[in-house]
This record gives sequence, C-alpha cells and structure tokens, in this order.
Amino acid sequence: MSQPYSQNRALWAITKASFKAIFSNPSAIVFSILFPIIFILIFGAFGNSGPVRHRIAIATGSDTSNIVFDSLRNNAFVRIIHYSDTAALRKDYEKGNLAGIINIQPFKDSSGQMKYRIGVQTTSASGNSFAMFMQTLQNLLLKTEIGITGQKANHFFVVPEIKEVKKYRQIDFILPGQLGFSILFSTLFGIAFTFFGLREQLVLKRFYASPVNRINILLGIGASRLFFQLMNVIVLILFGYFFLNFTLQHGAVTFLEMLFISVLMLFLLMGVGLIISSIVKTDTSIPLLINLFGFPQMMLSGTFFPIEVFPKWLQEICRILPLTQYNDAVRKISFEGLHIWDCWKQIGIMGIWMIIIYIVAVRVLKWE
Repeated sequence: MSQPYSQNRALWAITKASFKAIFSNPSAIVFSILFPIIFILIFGAFGNSGPVRHRIAIATGSDTSNIVFDSLRNNAFVRIIHYSDTAALRKDYEKGNLAGIINIQPFKDSSGQMKYRIGVQTTSASGNSFAMFMQTLQNLLLKTEIGITGQKANHFFVVPEIKEVKKYRQIDFILPGQLGFSILFSTLFGIAFTFFGLREQLVLKRFYASPVNRINILLGIGASRLFFQLMNVIVLILFGYFFLNFTLQHGAVTFLEMLFISVLMLFLLMGVGLIISSIVKTDTSIPLLINLFGFPQMMLSGTFFPIEVFPKWLQEICRILPLTQYNDAVRKISFEGLHIWDCWKQIGIMGIWMIIIYIVAVRVLKWE
C-alpha cells in the first residue's frame, strides 16, 4: 500500500536542496559574510584612537615636562604625531596634514613667576584645521589657567606663525586615487573576461597551434585593452588639470611620468587578470576573485583617504600593496614635483609584485 504524498517532506526536501545550493556557490558566502566582515574591520579601525580631530607635532627642543604638554597629550581632540625623521615631518607640515608644530618654552617673568610661550607653526595649506585647532588650544589653556589659579590669568602666551606654501587641494589627493581605482577594476575585468572568453571559444587554442609566438599572442590581445585603459588615464588627468586645477608640477614632464607609472601598473594588473581567467571554471567566478583581490586594495591603499587613519599594524600591511605604491608614486610625481628616479622604492615594490605575478601566471595559464 503506497504512502500518501507528504507536502511537508517535499517542502523540507526543496528547502534542504536550496540551502545546499547556496553554500555550494562560494560567491554567496564571500559577498554575504566575508566582505561585510572586511568592511567592519576596515571602517572600525577609524575609531581605535578616539575622536581625534587635530594632528600636531612637537618641535625639536620643545619642553615636554610641563602642564601644557600634558594637557595636549590628554586632550581627546588632539593627537600628537611622532616622526622618525624630519623629512616626513616637513612633508606633512607643508601639505597641511598637520594643524601645527608646537614649541613650548617656559620662562620666568620679572617677578620670578613661571610662564610659558607656546609657538604654533603652521602653513597656509592647513586651511580651516589651523583655526579650529587654535580655538581648541585657547579653550584648553583657559581651563588649565583656571585649574591652577581659580581665575583667568596670563600664564600662557600663544605665538602663531603661518608660512605661505603652495596650496594642496583635495583634488591633488583624490585624482591619483581615482586613477588607481579605475585602472584596478577596469583592467582586471577587461583582461579576465576577455581571456576567459577566448579560451572557452577555443580561440587561444587555435592561436597556440599557429606559428605565432605565445608572448606575441598575449601581448597582441592585451595591448588593445591596455591602450584603452591608458586612454582613460590620459582623459582623467587632463580633465583634472584643465577643469579642477589638478597640480602637474613640471607640466608635460610630470604628465609623461604619470603615464609611465600607469603603464607599469597596467602590466602588473594584466598578469593578475591572466591568473584569474586561467584558474576559474566559469565566468560567474571571475567577479568573485577580482573583488577578493581588488576590494581590500581599494579600501587600504589610500584611494579615498590616507592610510594614516589606520592603526600602525594595519598601515604596514597597506604599504606592501601594489595599489598603495601606485597611488604614492603618482602623488609624489604630480604634487611634490619628484621624478621617476625619486620613486625607486614604489617602483621596486611594484616590480617585485610583477615578477611574482607573472611567475604564477606562467604556471597556471591555460590555452584551452
């Protein structure tokens, strides 16, 4: 005697099969779980140092064993940055990344009472951040005086000094990051899908069977894609220069050096695209691998905000990423007026990445 058909068992079977199908697709796990975790970790790192608003440095020779320094150090809205070398300090100072450099000098007046002269050096590039910091500093000193004497006194004398420098506009940071962002995803998607499609259609297999050298096959197919991306870079740079006052310190020379760095990055990403197109079995897996490679770099390479906002341990990871090297090199060349040979560190790290990537590409590249 046959059992009656159970709608409940059918519902359970369909639910179980559908649930298994979801977890058999790795992209569902990555996009639903892994990426949110990555974003939480990245954006959560912003708050690790508290509500910091003003970045300052302490001048060499400044007295640090006084109540003013202690008040600055303990203030929730002030962050004291320590530099290992004066070159890095000077760079941030002139680009307006510091609200000011503080120099505290104690002295005694004619009555023998201890007082403090507080020098605040800043540049015209600091903009509104200096005015906001000065307001914070004045409020802090007022509270300190009242805490000492119970009334407003004249224990502290603030001496501001503003140096005129070339203006560092927001576009001078944003545009190099957008160049890197555009190159990263456009090249990866273009190369990976192009080579995967040619392999699936057996076009690469036919090329491979012909007398044409394999290197020429790869270069020939990739050259058009790379040339197209380079055209995009040219358009973005020129648009930024003519319409948004993007800085090109040495004009056409700077423009050509930025293109050279972009070509290096394009070749590096071409290798990544070849690897992705060779290891995937279906085209639906390509976006997953591209995002796994690209999204961490997009968030951690100084594309939208400086990597200095992250904790020190995370900054060290950021500095080994290839997109970080590209962004840094382009910014050094465009705004700081450096040349290609001054960016040997960035080019060297990109070169190491390129060697590793193409060694892997040679081993995994599939022609059919």
